[in-house]
Amino acid sequence: MKRTTLSLFAGTAALAAVTGFAAVSAPGDTGADTAEPAAVLPVERSSLLCPAPSNSDLAETSYTSFTPVTQGADEKGTAALGAATAESEDEKDGDKGEQKEGKDEKSGDKAGKPVVQPEKPGTPATGKASGADTPALIGTAGGSHAPGWTVQQTTEVAAGTGRGLLGLNCTAPDTEFWFPGASTATGRTDYVHLTNPDDSAAVVDIELYGKDGALKSTVGEGITVPPNSSESLLLSTLSDEKQTDVTVHVGVRSGRLGAAVQALDDKTGGDWLTAAADPAGELVVPGIPEDATAVRLVLFTPGGSDADLKVRLASPSGAITPAGHETVHVKAGMTTGVDLGEVTRGEAGSLVLTPTSQSVPVVAAVRVVRGEGGEQESAFIPASDPVGARATAADNRAKRTTLSITAPDRAAKVEVTASAGSEGGATASKTFTIKGGTTQNVEAPVPAGLEGAYALTVETVSGGPAYASRTLTGEDDDVASFTVQTLPDDRGMVSVPKAEEDLSVLQQ
Repeated sequence: MKRTTLSLFAGTAALAAVTGFAAVSAPGDTGADTAEPAAVLPVERSSLLCPAPSNSDLAETSYTSFTPVTQGADEKGTAALGAATAESEDEKDGDKGEQKEGKDEKSGDKAGKPVVQPEKPGTPATGKASGADTPALIGTAGGSHAPGWTVQQTTEVAAGTGRGLLGLNCTAPDTEFWFPGASTATGRTDYVHLTNPDDSAAVVDIELYGKDGALKSTVGEGITVPPNSSESLLLSTLSDEKQTDVTVHVGVRSGRLGAAVQALDDKTGGDWLTAAADPAGELVVPGIPEDATAVRLVLFTPGGSDADLKVRLASPSGAITPAGHETVHVKAGMTTGVDLGEVTRGEAGSLVLTPTSQSVPVVAAVRVVRGEGGEQESAFIPASDPVGARATAADNRAKRTTLSITAPDRAAKVEVTASAGSEGGATASKTFTIKGGTTQNVEAPVPAGLEGAYALTVETVSGGPAYASRTLTGEDDDVASFTVQTLPDDRGMVSVPKAEEDLSVLQQ
């Protein structure tokens, strides 16, 4: 009995270090205040999933992997990103079930070389791919490479539908995702990408919600994603209703997935719409570019109650209320879109949404357009969780990166660290204090002697919660190509319960 119980506690502690499971009680535990506090330890294993980047033959994609140096992490570790591939029956060798060798790496050979394989924490590692047949990637990191592991996927498409700069932080597998800001309207071609990292099939339901509620669909339920593979589904094949603003809900019945929506526009290029922060009564959409020529706010409330929200813009000088958009009413189960125009008026800004009275959970995102006429490009910024202890944006480029930080309530002090470059350079750090109710485009540090891409890591030092996003612009200064990624907490540390050394009471 005693040996079994000790194994249970040891297993639970290990699980906590991997998944974030934070508490366990022994039989008879009363939860008294005398219990020792849980230890905070670095995670020991991380998984990240990158969707297939583009269906354009002109696509050029770069991957940048980075792990901050974490005190207390295992001294040894590995990380690698490789192609997702579903193993079919004819790829097995007889009764032994061994996979045959010889598949081309671009087709997704598990035995092929990883696309990215970083050598050590603190220094970015990069990889490149070209064309329309670049597969989705599945990545794992362990030991020293796991805490705060971040991978940025950045794609440049020179022409055609979805032209411009498309970027996203590759996502951790989960079981539920919300995407306000998608569309089935004429001129938009939106795909939901699903990547299954596990050795068993995942089953998923995809629900679409428009301005009048759920869109009719007969094919969105019970979709199977094979093991170690990725599926791309065109939203217009899930429903024939044309809607400007659509909220996509991905719910996993069994297994787990990575999910993202690729939104391609005939006139304003394309980008990735990543999952919004979980439904909440108060939301922050950080870092709208100062030169935005159009901003559209899209909201959805999944519950049975309507939501009424105050809309504020946290600007460099303080919180202001956009004229004509003091509040927004969101009907239960319906998607609401609001055109805010050039709301930033040449200054850094973040949207802060708070309930007018009763708090009702809501999800939100904005679609941002830069440029004029034929030089327009669009990107998406979802409502985000705060930076928390630490957050990172990888794949920054000299003179092409803007870091925006907002403190919606109280002042916040943050430290920003630029890593070494992927091909050379020395780290650099700066500390910033962001006044409450403001957004600042800070002069982020750049590595001395920079060569290649670098990472920016933001850590909260003191004060209230801080939210951040990074805007990356294209190489051509005459074109408005850009992409924006938010910086939520990297969850590189977890609370692990202390196992009791003396469990003799359990032998009674």
